Amino acid sequence: MNLRHETFPYNDDFEERDAPPTHYSLKIQSFSLLSKASIEKYSSDMFEETDYKWKLSVYPTGNKERGGQGHISMSLTLVDTSSLPAGWEVKTIFNLLVFDQVQKKYFTPSDGKVMRFHAMKTEWDIPKFMDLKVFNDSSNGYLINDACVFGVDIFVLKQTRKGECLSMMEDAVTTNYTWKIKSFSTYTRDFYPSEAFTVGDHKWRIIIFPRGYGGGKGNSISMYLWLDKSTLPPDTRVFVKFILRVIDQNHTKAEPFEFKADYHFGPTCLAWGTEKFMSLATLNDPRKGFLVDDTCIIEASVTSPGTVTTS
Repeated sequence: MNLRHETFPYNDDFEERDAPPTHYSLKIQSFSLLSKASIEKYSSDMFEETDYKWKLSVYPTGNKERGGQGHISMSLTLVDTSSLPAGWEVKTIFNLLVFDQVQKKYFTPSDGKVMRFHAMKTEWDIPKFMDLKVFNDSSNGYLINDACVFGVDIFVLKQTRKGECLSMMEDAVTTNYTWKIKSFSTYTRDFYPSEAFTVGDHKWRIIIFPRGYGGGKGNSISMYLWLDKSTLPPDTRVFVKFILRVIDQNHTKAEPFEFKADYHFGPTCLAWGTEKFMSLATLNDPRKGFLVDDTCIIEASVTSPGTVTTS
C-alpha cells in the first residue's frame, strides 16, 4: 500500500478521482514560504456557492489547537452570516481535496457525513488531513517545485422535508346524495355541477361531462367529486372515501356501475374522478336501464374519516 494513502484521517477510507474540485480550487506557489513567513493559516478569498459564502483554509504546519501538529490541516468556513435569519442552520456534505501532480488525480477522505454549520459552529476542519513528511516528499506528487493544489466540493442540503398530520374522526358518517337529471339529452354544455351537499364540515358537488372529458371526450360520460374550496381551512386537506354510481332504473341484479376511490382533496386537488366513467353506448342502451325516459340518476356516497394538515 502506498504510504501517502495511509495518512488520510480515516485510514483506507478515501477516494481518488480524475475530476477537479467542483466548487473551488486553491493553488499555492512557493508553499514553503508560508511557514517561513509565520503564516499558520492561509484562507482563500471568499467565494459563493448555493447562496452562501465560504472560505477554504490550509494550515501549512497543522492546526495545533486541534492536534494537527506535523500535518497539513484543512478547513471550510461559512462566512458573512449576518444576513442569515435567527437560528439559522446550513447542512452540508463537503469534500476537501489535494492534487497528486504525478498521477494527475485528486484525493479526498470519503467520510460523507452531514456537517451542520450554525452560529456556534461556522468552521469544520480535518486537523490531520495529511502527514507533512508525506506531503513534502515530491515523489508522492503533492508538492512539486514547491507548488500544490487544494480544493473543495460543497453540497448544501436544502430543507425540503414536508409532513402531515392526519386527524381521524371516531364516528365518521357516510352521506349519500342523489342527483336526478331529467331531459338528459338537453345537457349540451361541456360540464354540469350538481347542487351542493354537505359532508362533515365541507360542501361537495358531483361534476359530470355528458359527452366526456379528456380521453373520454366523444365516447364516454366523465364524472368527478368536487370539493367547494370556500369550506376548506388553510393548509388542510380532506381525506375522503367515496363512490360515484349511476343507478340502474330497471332494477336488474347486475353489478352496480360505479367508481370507487380514496383521495386527499385540497387546495390544489379539488376534484377527483374518471374520464371514462361509462361509455356513451352503455349509457344510451335502453336494455341497461341507466337512461330511462331521458332521465339519469347519479348517486354519490361520501365518507370523510379524517382531515390532513400539512407542515
